Amino acid sequence: MDRKDQKTKNTDEFWLRLDNAAKIYPAVQDMELTSVFRIAVELKARIKAKQFIETVHTIENRFPYYKVKLKAGFFWYYLEHHNLQIAVEVDHEIPCRAFDKNELMFRVLVKENRISVEFSHILTDATGAFEFLKTLLLVYLEKCNVLLPTNLPFYHPEENPSKEEYEDAYSRYFKKLDSPLIKIPKAFHLPFHIYKPPRFDVITAIIPLDIIIKKAKEYEVSLTEYLTAVYLYSLQDIYDQLTSFKKRRSIKIIRIEVPVNLRKMYPTKTMRNFSLYVMPGLDLRLGHYSFEEIVKVVYHQMQLETDKKLISKMIARNVGGEKNPFIRGIPLFIKSFVLSKLYALGTRQYSGVVTNLGKINFSPEINALINKFIFIPPPPNNILKVNCGTVGFDNKLVLCFGNITTSKELERRFFKFLTAQGIPVKLTLH
Repeated sequence: MDRKDQKTKNTDEFWLRLDNAAKIYPAVQDMELTSVFRIAVELKARIKAKQFIETVHTIENRFPYYKVKLKAGFFWYYLEHHNLQIAVEVDHEIPCRAFDKNELMFRVLVKENRISVEFSHILTDATGAFEFLKTLLLVYLEKCNVLLPTNLPFYHPEENPSKEEYEDAYSRYFKKLDSPLIKIPKAFHLPFHIYKPPRFDVITAIIPLDIIIKKAKEYEVSLTEYLTAVYLYSLQDIYDQLTSFKKRRSIKIIRIEVPVNLRKMYPTKTMRNFSLYVMPGLDLRLGHYSFEEIVKVVYHQMQLETDKKLISKMIARNVGGEKNPFIRGIPLFIKSFVLSKLYALGTRQYSGVVTNLGKINFSPEINALINKFIFIPPPPNNILKVNCGTVGFDNKLVLCFGNITTSKELERRFFKFLTAQGIPVKLTLH
Protein backbone atom coordinates (compact mmCIF):
# COMPACT_ATOMS: atom_id res chain seq x y z
CA MET A 1 0.00 0.00 0.00
CA ASP A 2 1.50 3.32 -1.05
CA ARG A 3 -0.76 5.81 0.68
CA LYS A 4 0.86 7.71 3.51
CA ASP A 5 0.27 6.66 7.08
CA GLN A 6 -2.70 8.63 8.36
CA LYS A 7 -4.05 9.58 11.74
CA THR A 8 -7.38 11.34 12.12
CA LYS A 9 -7.88 14.42 14.25
CA ASN A 10 -9.73 12.41 16.92
CA THR A 11 -6.54 10.29 17.36
CA ASP A 12 -8.39 7.00 16.86
CA GLU A 13 -8.12 5.89 13.22
CA PHE A 14 -4.95 4.60 11.66
CA TRP A 15 -3.61 3.40 8.36
CA LEU A 16 -0.21 1.89 8.97
CA ARG A 17 2.27 0.19 6.71
CA LEU A 18 3.78 -2.94 8.21
CA ASP A 19 7.23 -2.36 9.68
CA ASN A 20 10.21 -4.19 8.22
CA ALA A 21 10.13 -7.06 10.71
CA ALA A 22 6.37 -7.59 10.32
CA LYS A 23 6.31 -7.89 6.53
CA ILE A 24 7.26 -11.57 6.39
CA TYR A 25 4.65 -12.90 8.84
CA PRO A 26 1.46 -12.58 6.72
CA ALA A 27 3.20 -14.65 4.03
CA VAL A 28 4.05 -17.56 6.33
CA GLN A 29 1.57 -17.72 9.21
CA ASP A 30 -1.09 -20.41 9.47
CA MET A 31 -3.00 -22.26 12.19
CA GLU A 32 0.20 -23.88 13.51
CA LEU A 33 2.90 -21.35 12.59
CA THR A 34 0.94 -18.51 14.20
CA SER A 35 3.63 -15.83 14.80
CA VAL A 36 1.87 -15.26 18.15
CA PHE A 37 3.76 -14.96 21.45
CA ARG A 38 2.61 -14.64 25.05
CA ILE A 39 3.68 -12.56 28.04
CA ALA A 40 1.96 -13.28 31.35
CA VAL A 41 2.09 -12.08 34.94
CA GLU A 42 1.09 -14.27 37.85
CA LEU A 43 -0.13 -12.34 40.88
CA LYS A 44 -0.26 -13.57 44.46
CA ALA A 45 -4.00 -12.85 44.66
CA ARG A 46 -6.81 -14.07 42.44
CA ILE A 47 -7.91 -11.67 39.68
CA LYS A 48 -11.02 -9.62 40.53
CA ALA A 49 -13.29 -9.88 37.52
CA LYS A 50 -15.17 -6.56 37.87
CA GLN A 51 -12.05 -4.44 38.31
CA PHE A 52 -10.24 -6.29 35.54
CA ILE A 53 -13.02 -5.79 32.97
CA GLU A 54 -13.12 -2.10 33.91
CA THR A 55 -9.37 -1.91 33.41
CA VAL A 56 -9.51 -3.36 29.90
CA HIS A 57 -12.21 -0.85 28.91
CA THR A 58 -10.19 1.96 30.48
CA ILE A 59 -6.95 1.31 28.60
CA GLU A 60 -8.08 -0.04 25.23
CA ASN A 61 -8.20 3.33 23.46
CA ARG A 62 -4.76 4.23 24.79
CA PHE A 63 -3.23 1.87 22.19
CA PRO A 64 -5.11 2.57 18.93
CA TYR A 65 -2.18 1.24 16.86
CA TYR A 66 -2.96 -2.24 18.23
CA LYS A 67 -6.69 -2.05 17.49
CA VAL A 68 -6.16 -2.89 13.84
CA LYS A 69 -6.82 -5.63 11.31
CA LEU A 70 -4.52 -6.91 8.60
CA LYS A 71 -5.59 -5.90 5.10
CA ALA A 72 -4.15 -6.81 1.71
CA GLY A 73 -3.42 -4.09 -0.82
CA PHE A 74 -2.21 -4.68 -4.34
CA PHE A 75 1.47 -4.22 -3.44
CA TRP A 76 1.72 -4.61 0.37
CA TYR A 77 -0.26 -5.67 3.41
CA TYR A 78 -1.26 -2.84 5.73
CA LEU A 79 -2.99 -2.30 9.08
CA GLU A 80 -6.45 -0.74 9.21
CA HIS A 81 -7.98 0.66 12.39
CA HIS A 82 -11.03 -1.17 13.77
CA ASN A 83 -12.79 0.04 16.87
CA LEU A 84 -13.53 -3.44 18.21
CA GLN A 85 -13.58 -3.88 21.97
CA ILE A 86 -10.78 -5.98 23.44
CA ALA A 87 -12.26 -9.33 24.36
CA VAL A 88 -11.25 -10.84 27.69
CA GLU A 89 -10.98 -14.62 27.39
CA VAL A 90 -10.70 -17.45 29.89
CA ASP A 91 -7.26 -19.01 29.48
CA HIS A 92 -7.94 -22.70 28.91
CA GLU A 93 -6.53 -23.48 25.46
CA ILE A 94 -3.12 -24.03 23.86
CA PRO A 95 -1.06 -20.82 24.15
CA CYS A 96 -0.12 -18.67 21.16
CA ARG A 97 -3.11 -19.66 19.02
CA ALA A 98 -3.69 -18.07 15.61
CA PHE A 99 -6.06 -15.12 15.27
CA ASP A 100 -9.21 -15.29 13.19
CA LYS A 101 -9.41 -12.75 10.37
CA ASN A 102 -12.32 -11.05 12.17
CA GLU A 103 -10.36 -10.65 15.42
CA LEU A 104 -7.92 -8.04 16.53
CA MET A 105 -4.35 -9.36 16.42
CA PHE A 106 -3.91 -9.44 20.19
CA ARG A 107 -5.90 -10.89 23.03
CA VAL A 108 -6.17 -10.67 26.82
CA LEU A 109 -6.60 -13.87 28.83
CA VAL A 110 -7.26 -14.54 32.50
CA LYS A 111 -6.98 -17.66 34.63
CA GLU A 112 -7.25 -17.53 38.41
CA ASN A 113 -4.33 -15.28 39.44
CA ARG A 114 -2.70 -15.00 35.99
CA ILE A 115 -3.09 -12.28 33.35
CA SER A 116 -1.78 -13.06 29.87
CA VAL A 117 -1.54 -11.05 26.67
CA GLU A 118 -0.88 -12.65 23.30
CA PHE A 119 0.28 -10.57 20.34
CA SER A 120 0.91 -11.28 16.70
CA HIS A 121 4.45 -10.33 15.68
CA ILE A 122 2.80 -8.34 12.89
CA LEU A 123 1.90 -5.76 15.54
CA THR A 124 4.89 -5.65 17.83
CA ASP A 125 7.76 -7.44 19.52
CA ALA A 126 8.05 -8.56 23.14
CA THR A 127 9.07 -5.08 24.35
CA GLY A 128 5.92 -3.45 22.96
CA ALA A 129 3.71 -6.26 24.29
CA PHE A 130 5.27 -5.98 27.74
CA GLU A 131 4.56 -2.24 27.89
CA PHE A 132 0.91 -2.99 27.11
CA LEU A 133 0.81 -5.67 29.83
CA LYS A 134 2.53 -3.28 32.25
CA THR A 135 -0.16 -0.66 31.70
CA LEU A 136 -2.88 -3.30 32.04
CA LEU A 137 -1.38 -4.55 35.29
CA LEU A 138 -0.79 -1.17 36.94
CA VAL A 139 -4.20 0.27 36.06
CA TYR A 140 -5.80 -2.94 37.36
CA LEU A 141 -3.91 -2.66 40.65
CA GLU A 142 -4.96 0.99 40.89
CA LYS A 143 -8.60 -0.04 40.49
CA CYS A 144 -8.01 -2.53 43.31
CA ASN A 145 -7.03 0.44 45.50
CA VAL A 146 -3.28 -0.13 45.30
CA LEU A 147 -1.40 3.16 45.57
CA LEU A 148 1.05 3.37 42.66
CA PRO A 149 4.43 5.07 43.17
CA THR A 150 4.43 8.50 41.52
CA ASN A 151 7.74 7.86 39.74
CA LEU A 152 6.66 4.60 38.09
CA PRO A 153 6.57 5.15 34.30
CA PHE A 154 3.81 3.56 32.22
CA TYR A 155 1.42 4.43 29.39
CA HIS A 156 -1.29 6.20 31.36
CA PRO A 157 -4.77 5.77 29.83
CA GLU A 158 -5.51 9.50 30.08
CA GLU A 159 -2.54 10.37 27.87
CA ASN A 160 -2.85 10.67 24.11
CA PRO A 161 -0.50 8.36 22.17
CA SER A 162 2.47 10.16 20.70
CA LYS A 163 3.31 9.76 17.02
CA GLU A 164 6.61 8.15 18.00
CA GLU A 165 4.76 5.23 19.60
CA TYR A 166 3.60 3.94 16.23
CA GLU A 167 6.56 4.99 14.10
CA ASP A 168 8.46 2.50 11.94
CA ALA A 169 11.79 2.86 13.71
CA TYR A 170 13.56 0.72 11.11
CA SER A 171 12.78 3.32 8.46
CA ARG A 172 13.68 6.17 10.81
CA TYR A 173 17.18 4.81 11.35
CA PHE A 174 17.70 3.48 7.84
CA LYS A 175 20.84 4.77 6.11
CA LYS A 176 21.59 3.64 2.61
CA LEU A 177 24.78 1.59 2.54
CA ASP A 178 26.47 -0.58 -0.03
CA SER A 179 25.92 -3.78 1.94
CA PRO A 180 26.00 -6.94 -0.20
CA LEU A 181 24.18 -9.96 1.16
CA ILE A 182 26.58 -12.50 2.66
CA LYS A 183 25.47 -16.10 2.22
CA ILE A 184 25.25 -17.92 5.54
CA PRO A 185 25.68 -21.72 5.44
CA LYS A 186 22.84 -23.93 6.62
CA ALA A 187 22.77 -25.07 10.23
CA PHE A 188 22.10 -28.36 12.04
CA HIS A 189 18.49 -29.03 13.06
CA LEU A 190 17.03 -31.40 15.60
CA PRO A 191 16.39 -34.89 14.14
CA PHE A 192 13.07 -35.37 15.94
CA HIS A 193 9.68 -36.25 14.49
CA ILE A 194 6.88 -33.66 14.56
CA TYR A 195 3.54 -34.07 16.31
CA LYS A 196 0.31 -33.99 14.37
CA PRO A 197 -1.66 -30.71 14.85
CA PRO A 198 -2.40 -29.23 17.31
CA ARG A 199 1.14 -29.77 18.48
CA PHE A 200 2.56 -26.77 20.34
CA ASP A 201 3.74 -27.92 23.76
CA VAL A 202 5.41 -25.78 26.41
CA ILE A 203 7.78 -26.88 29.17
CA THR A 204 8.33 -24.26 31.87
CA ALA A 205 11.15 -24.22 34.39
CA ILE A 206 11.82 -21.90 37.33
CA ILE A 207 15.46 -21.23 38.18
CA PRO A 208 16.86 -19.11 41.05
CA LEU A 209 18.04 -15.95 39.34
CA ASP A 210 20.83 -15.18 41.77
CA ILE A 211 22.40 -18.64 41.38
CA ILE A 212 22.37 -18.70 37.57
CA ILE A 213 23.65 -15.11 37.32
CA LYS A 214 26.45 -15.98 39.73
CA LYS A 215 27.35 -18.95 37.53
CA ALA A 216 27.33 -16.74 34.41
CA LYS A 217 29.65 -14.28 36.17
CA GLU A 218 32.06 -17.12 36.94
CA TYR A 219 32.43 -17.47 33.16
CA GLU A 220 32.56 -13.65 32.82
CA VAL A 221 29.52 -13.51 30.52
CA SER A 222 25.96 -12.16 30.66
CA LEU A 223 22.97 -14.35 31.47
CA THR A 224 21.89 -14.34 27.80
CA GLU A 225 25.36 -15.41 26.68
CA TYR A 226 25.43 -18.16 29.31
CA LEU A 227 22.01 -19.54 28.29
CA THR A 228 23.01 -19.42 24.62
CA ALA A 229 26.15 -21.38 25.42
CA VAL A 230 24.12 -24.02 27.31
CA TYR A 231 21.77 -24.32 24.33
CA LEU A 232 24.70 -24.81 21.93
CA TYR A 233 26.30 -27.35 24.29
CA SER A 234 23.01 -29.30 24.43
CA LEU A 235 22.70 -29.31 20.64
CA GLN A 236 26.29 -30.50 20.31
CA ASP A 237 25.44 -33.27 22.77
CA ILE A 238 22.51 -34.38 20.60
CA TYR A 239 24.72 -34.32 17.50
CA ASP A 240 27.37 -36.41 19.29
CA GLN A 241 24.77 -39.10 20.03
CA LEU A 242 23.84 -39.57 16.38
CA THR A 243 24.96 -42.70 14.56
CA SER A 244 27.97 -42.43 12.26
CA PHE A 245 25.65 -42.62 9.25
CA LYS A 246 23.44 -39.77 10.52
CA LYS A 247 26.49 -37.67 11.39
CA ARG A 248 27.77 -37.96 7.85
CA ARG A 249 24.42 -36.79 6.52
CA SER A 250 23.95 -34.01 9.07
CA ILE A 251 25.06 -30.41 8.73
CA LYS A 252 27.92 -29.78 11.13
CA ILE A 253 27.29 -26.14 12.00
CA ILE A 254 25.10 -25.18 14.94
CA ARG A 255 23.87 -21.64 15.55
CA ILE A 256 21.50 -19.90 17.93
CA GLU A 257 19.47 -16.86 16.94
CA VAL A 258 19.43 -14.27 19.74
CA PRO A 259 17.08 -11.28 19.27
CA VAL A 260 18.48 -7.86 20.16
CA ASN A 261 16.24 -5.01 21.34
CA LEU A 262 17.36 -2.07 19.17
CA ARG A 263 15.71 0.49 21.48
CA LYS A 264 18.82 0.21 23.64
CA MET A 265 20.94 1.47 20.72
CA TYR A 266 18.59 3.84 18.88
CA PRO A 267 16.35 6.21 20.87
CA THR A 268 12.67 5.61 20.08
CA LYS A 269 9.42 5.12 21.93
CA THR A 270 8.02 2.85 19.24
CA MET A 271 5.57 0.22 20.40
CA ARG A 272 5.93 -1.70 17.16
CA ASN A 273 8.66 -4.16 16.17
CA PHE A 274 12.19 -2.88 16.61
CA SER A 275 14.60 -5.76 17.07
CA LEU A 276 17.17 -7.66 15.04
CA TYR A 277 19.25 -10.69 15.90
CA VAL A 278 22.74 -12.09 16.22
CA MET A 279 23.67 -15.72 15.53
CA PRO A 280 26.61 -17.10 17.54
CA GLY A 281 27.56 -20.61 16.46
CA LEU A 282 30.02 -23.46 16.27
CA ASP A 283 31.57 -25.39 13.40
CA LEU A 284 31.62 -29.02 14.55
CA ARG A 285 33.93 -29.96 11.68
CA LEU A 286 36.68 -28.45 13.82
CA GLY A 287 36.09 -31.00 16.58
CA HIS A 288 34.29 -31.23 19.91
CA TYR A 289 33.95 -28.03 22.00
CA SER A 290 34.18 -27.95 25.77
CA PHE A 291 31.65 -25.74 27.53
CA GLU A 292 34.41 -23.25 28.35
CA GLU A 293 35.28 -23.01 24.66
CA ILE A 294 31.62 -22.51 23.73
CA VAL A 295 31.22 -19.71 26.27
CA LYS A 296 34.28 -17.99 24.84
CA VAL A 297 32.99 -18.29 21.26
CA VAL A 298 29.51 -17.02 22.19
CA TYR A 299 30.89 -14.05 24.13
CA HIS A 300 33.17 -12.82 21.37
CA GLN A 301 30.69 -13.42 18.54
CA MET A 302 27.90 -11.59 20.38
CA GLN A 303 30.19 -8.68 21.28
CA LEU A 304 31.17 -8.36 17.64
CA GLU A 305 27.72 -8.80 16.11
CA THR A 306 26.04 -6.31 18.48
CA ASP A 307 28.42 -3.55 17.41
CA LYS A 308 26.28 -0.59 16.39
CA LYS A 309 27.97 -0.26 12.99
CA LEU A 310 27.19 -3.88 12.13
CA ILE A 311 23.60 -3.49 13.36
CA SER A 312 23.30 -0.38 11.18
CA LYS A 313 24.54 -2.45 8.25
CA MET A 314 21.86 -5.07 8.93
CA ILE A 315 19.13 -2.40 9.06
CA ALA A 316 20.40 -1.00 5.76
CA ARG A 317 20.28 -4.43 4.12
CA ASN A 318 16.83 -5.34 5.44
CA VAL A 319 15.08 -2.01 4.85
CA GLY A 320 16.92 -1.29 1.59
CA GLY A 321 15.18 -4.21 -0.10
CA GLU A 322 11.67 -2.94 0.59
CA LYS A 323 12.63 0.56 -0.64
CA ASN A 324 13.85 -0.79 -3.96
CA PRO A 325 11.49 0.61 -6.68
CA PHE A 326 11.48 -2.71 -8.53
CA ILE A 327 10.47 -4.68 -5.41
CA ARG A 328 7.84 -2.08 -4.46
CA GLY A 329 6.20 -2.57 -7.83
CA ILE A 330 5.84 -6.35 -7.58
CA PRO A 331 2.23 -7.51 -6.86
CA LEU A 332 1.52 -8.77 -3.35
CA PHE A 333 0.84 -12.41 -4.31
CA ILE A 334 4.31 -12.68 -5.85
CA LYS A 335 5.91 -10.92 -2.85
CA SER A 336 4.16 -13.33 -0.49
CA PHE A 337 5.42 -16.35 -2.39
CA VAL A 338 9.00 -15.05 -2.37
CA LEU A 339 8.84 -14.05 1.32
CA SER A 340 7.61 -17.52 2.33
CA LYS A 341 10.60 -19.08 0.54
CA LEU A 342 12.99 -16.57 2.14
CA TYR A 343 11.55 -17.37 5.58
CA ALA A 344 12.25 -21.08 5.13
CA LEU A 345 15.76 -20.34 3.87
CA GLY A 346 16.37 -18.00 6.78
CA THR A 347 15.26 -20.58 9.34
CA ARG A 348 17.73 -23.08 7.89
CA GLN A 349 20.56 -20.78 9.00
CA TYR A 350 20.07 -21.37 12.74
CA SER A 351 19.42 -24.34 15.02
CA GLY A 352 17.48 -22.67 17.83
CA VAL A 353 16.32 -19.39 19.35
CA VAL A 354 16.96 -17.89 22.78
CA THR A 355 14.91 -14.77 23.59
CA ASN A 356 15.67 -13.20 26.97
CA LEU A 357 13.36 -10.34 27.98
CA GLY A 358 15.66 -9.45 30.86
CA LYS A 359 14.70 -8.76 34.46
CA ILE A 360 11.44 -6.96 35.22
CA ASN A 361 11.32 -4.64 38.20
CA PHE A 362 8.72 -2.14 39.42
CA SER A 363 8.90 -0.94 43.01
CA PRO A 364 9.05 -2.86 46.30
CA GLU A 365 5.33 -2.25 46.88
CA ILE A 366 4.27 -3.51 43.44
CA ASN A 367 6.83 -6.33 43.34
CA ALA A 368 5.37 -7.70 46.57
CA LEU A 369 2.05 -8.35 44.80
CA ILE A 370 3.58 -10.39 41.97
CA ASN A 371 4.73 -14.00 41.93
CA LYS A 372 6.39 -14.23 38.49
CA PHE A 373 6.35 -13.29 34.81
CA ILE A 374 6.25 -15.80 31.94
CA PHE A 375 7.28 -15.40 28.30
CA ILE A 376 6.30 -18.01 25.69
CA PRO A 377 7.84 -17.43 22.25
CA PRO A 378 5.88 -18.08 19.03
CA PRO A 379 5.51 -21.71 17.88
CA PRO A 380 8.54 -22.73 15.80
CA ASN A 381 8.21 -23.97 12.24
CA ASN A 382 8.81 -27.52 11.00
CA ILE A 383 12.50 -26.81 10.43
CA LEU A 384 13.38 -25.23 13.78
CA LYS A 385 11.03 -27.43 15.87
CA VAL A 386 11.99 -25.98 19.31
CA ASN A 387 12.65 -22.50 20.70
CA CYS A 388 13.22 -20.87 24.08
CA GLY A 389 12.09 -17.74 25.89
CA THR A 390 13.10 -16.43 29.33
CA VAL A 391 12.17 -13.59 31.66
CA GLY A 392 13.37 -12.69 35.14
CA PHE A 393 11.48 -11.26 38.08
CA ASP A 394 12.47 -11.01 41.75
CA ASN A 395 14.68 -14.08 42.23
CA LYS A 396 12.96 -16.22 39.59
CA LEU A 397 14.14 -16.86 36.05
CA VAL A 398 11.21 -18.44 34.18
CA LEU A 399 12.40 -20.38 31.15
CA CYS A 400 9.93 -21.74 28.57
CA PHE A 401 10.72 -24.19 25.80
CA GLY A 402 8.15 -24.28 22.98
CA ASN A 403 8.24 -27.64 21.20
CA ILE A 404 6.32 -29.20 18.28
CA THR A 405 8.13 -32.57 18.28
CA THR A 406 7.57 -35.94 19.92
CA SER A 407 10.85 -35.61 21.84
CA LYS A 408 11.90 -33.57 24.87
CA GLU A 409 15.54 -34.61 24.59
CA LEU A 410 16.86 -31.08 24.05
CA GLU A 411 15.09 -29.79 27.14
CA ARG A 412 16.27 -32.79 29.19
CA ARG A 413 19.90 -32.21 28.24
CA PHE A 414 19.62 -28.45 28.79
CA PHE A 415 18.23 -28.83 32.32
CA LYS A 416 20.56 -31.73 33.12
CA PHE A 417 23.53 -29.52 32.30
CA LEU A 418 22.24 -26.71 34.53
CA THR A 419 21.73 -29.04 37.49
CA ALA A 420 25.22 -30.49 36.94
CA GLN A 421 26.50 -26.92 37.28
CA GLY A 422 24.78 -26.63 40.65
CA ILE A 423 21.79 -24.65 39.38
CA PRO A 424 18.43 -25.87 40.74
CA VAL A 425 15.69 -26.38 38.12
CA LYS A 426 12.03 -26.73 39.04
CA LEU A 427 9.65 -27.81 36.28
CA THR A 428 6.13 -26.41 36.50
CA LEU A 429 2.92 -26.00 34.51
CA HIS A 430 2.98 -22.84 32.39
